[in-house]
Amino acid sequence: MKPAGHFVLIGFVSAMIVLGFASVLFAESIQFKDVPFEMAAINVPQFPDASFSISKFGAIGDGHTKNTEPFRRAIEACAQAGGGTVVVEPGMWLTGPIELKSNLNLYLEEGAVILFSTELADYPLQDKTFEGVPSVRRKSPISGYDVENIAITGAGIIDGSGQAWRPVKKEKLTEKQWKELVKSGGVVQPDGKIWWPSKEAMEGEKTAAALRQKKAGVSEYAAAGEFLRPVMVSLVKCRNVLLDGPTFQNSPAWNLHPLLCENLIIRNVTVRNPWWSQNGDGLDLESCRNAVIYQCNFDVGDDAMCMKSGKDEYGRKRGRPTENAVIRDCVVYHGHGGFVVGSEMSGGVRNIDVRNCVFLGTDVGLRFKSTRGRGGVVENIYIQDIRMKDIPTDAILFDLFYSAKSPGPEQSLDVPPAPVTEETPQFRNIQMKNIVCTMAENAIFMQGLPEMPVQKIAFENVVISAKNGITMIDAAGITFKNVRVEPMSGPVLGLYNSRNITFEGLELKPSGKIILAGDKTANILLKGLDQAAVSSKIEYIKDAKPEAVRWQ
Repeated sequence: MKPAGHFVLIGFVSAMIVLGFASVLFAESIQFKDVPFEMAAINVPQFPDASFSISKFGAIGDGHTKNTEPFRRAIEACAQAGGGTVVVEPGMWLTGPIELKSNLNLYLEEGAVILFSTELADYPLQDKTFEGVPSVRRKSPISGYDVENIAITGAGIIDGSGQAWRPVKKEKLTEKQWKELVKSGGVVQPDGKIWWPSKEAMEGEKTAAALRQKKAGVSEYAAAGEFLRPVMVSLVKCRNVLLDGPTFQNSPAWNLHPLLCENLIIRNVTVRNPWWSQNGDGLDLESCRNAVIYQCNFDVGDDAMCMKSGKDEYGRKRGRPTENAVIRDCVVYHGHGGFVVGSEMSGGVRNIDVRNCVFLGTDVGLRFKSTRGRGGVVENIYIQDIRMKDIPTDAILFDLFYSAKSPGPEQSLDVPPAPVTEETPQFRNIQMKNIVCTMAENAIFMQGLPEMPVQKIAFENVVISAKNGITMIDAAGITFKNVRVEPMSGPVLGLYNSRNITFEGLELKPSGKIILAGDKTANILLKGLDQAAVSSKIEYIKDAKPEAVRWQ
């Protein structure tokens, strides 16, 4: 696959030709051009010219023989030799957890499948971090802790056997699928809404909550062990990481989870999960620095590409933002969101550049989410050249009442502001341009907090066809330039307690309607519109006043 068009490959080639054979050492760095923040080149990890085939360490690729020990021995031999490549040949390689070591490339040849064991006892309980807070979880199928110069490459497939771990909501399946799932084993909870792989897994959430309350030790969590499913690929405090080529699929919880890592390259990978997979995220980049993600495909059960940095007080104390990340040329099929920030963003997210991506049928296209109590600042996010199709809910969403019952637009006018503290999340300085979406439920929905609006968001060259238009609640300093929204019903614009909003080049259909609501709605600038023609289309409700609108 040719390199993406917006970066520079920097290489140093030395070749020695002897008797017709060439030996080439190619050191590659990646540095994207035109990134609107300072970001150094990232070196592609290089490895010693030594290979260790797992079959030579006793592995048998018949899909039934467990190869945990052969994998461990091959990795240990590679590490003792100073590094190299652990080769997984064509075959079905059943195994327990794989733990990466420094200076190691796990290479899957075409036709190779690493299939992780469904025996939960193979995955011991450990102190981990999950969903932004410390948590006891099972050991991940693939893990690396405080290692450097590591890679997972090749054309093979890594399957986490997530069906042995995950609950399934009835509402996400057809009637036939649900009947087949129930018939396969497991248990259905008393209200009939969720299938679980076992009774212990179903009861484990309550048990784990009680153990956390009493600050129990790791060993005491055995009673909840079947509930504590891990992320599939867990990389913690790693440096110089390359994921290039494989398919990662069917994870127990999140699929790829780099945490507190630096200098990551994720390219040419496919990330797959059933669309009903609970917590089946594709990539969760948490408190990482200097990352490039390009030419990847996602088709998952939750958020596809998500930026995180810890949750609530724990995330704020850790104080490590996700920063300096570039995303290019990616395609997302199913997912709760195509590109996502939050909701665990308490350590901050900044300096993210997203370009030339396609979202086809994701529940939400561009998704920003948080809630009171998180704290943290999300800023300097640059998004352009995004194409979306058939978005079931919001093409673009800002939701600062995530995981709580969001008030409707008019109900939000009665929500009192809370004190502004370190627990108040902030979203600001975000630019979006060259955005196209054909058919969504809502074009743009923005809901800030009464005490902290989403602010300084700029939209330019945006075309969206949707059932509903643009709704802004508690927003400030928002600019729209050359924006065309084509709602099938309802108003083109609904502004609720929003201020300092500028529209330039806004296209209104003859039937287009604008609603202004709330006594805090002010300084709405309409540039380039016929005042006489548009004034009659503006409806003022809930204490909004005509002087809130300015014309130019």
